[in-house]
Amino acid sequence: MKIATWNVNSIKARLDNALAWVGQAKPDVLCLQELKCEDHAFPAPAFEALGYNVLVHGQKTYNGVAILSKLPPEDVTRGLAGDDDDAQARYLEAVFSTKSGSVRVASIYLPNGNPLGTEKFTYKLRWMDRLHARAKMLLKLEEPFVLAGDFNVIPTPLDAKFPDNWTGDALFQPESRAMFRTLLNLGLTDAVRQIHGDEAGLYTFWDYQAGAWQRNNGIRIDHLLLSPQAADLLKSAQIEREVRTQERPSDHVPVMITLK
Repeated sequence: MKIATWNVNSIKARLDNALAWVGQAKPDVLCLQELKCEDHAFPAPAFEALGYNVLVHGQKTYNGVAILSKLPPEDVTRGLAGDDDDAQARYLEAVFSTKSGSVRVASIYLPNGNPLGTEKFTYKLRWMDRLHARAKMLLKLEEPFVLAGDFNVIPTPLDAKFPDNWTGDALFQPESRAMFRTLLNLGLTDAVRQIHGDEAGLYTFWDYQAGAWQRNNGIRIDHLLLSPQAADLLKSAQIEREVRTQERPSDHVPVMITLK
């Protein structure tokens, strides 16, 4: 089973790119983030024509997550528990069953948190605390699950071309990185690092400004975190760098894993 994540940075602006990549890569499950549209405006028919079921948790202009799947979704959860007043569309979860077993997958668009010293950074940390609680609860089920998405966290200096350039950014704050480690310390596995070890230059985001892509001035903020049961099934993990060469690309590229 191939499971992928991709922050498309507006599904309407990136529809042709998304359809081209999905048609070529053929993921079994694809988590999308930053849709920037409400549910009814998501171009579901275009993906259904490729054989996908479509789940959307959208929001006008901002945020929004989706899960496309070749298998029918079950046990769907929209929104992250822990704050009934949080109206931002950042979390979508579902279970997908095969003859040999099932896997739970969540599409995550974690808050950016900038600028520092504002409620946005406080919201980021609160949201991460809620995600930690959800992961802890899911681990009790002792089943394969994958938390996939744009985490807006640079986990270590190895995950940035120029880490010193990010010291004033919410993505690289000690608090953000510590919260990310709490997820790993629960027993989750960072799929890319599990396969590629401490290899440098593994980036998933390049800013549109200052020739970042041309200079490979990137960061790794799109992650797939696996429960122990899912980690036992991990065969491969790859960053689809070539997608960044498309015309009018997203500033993120897909990351895809294969489970046995």
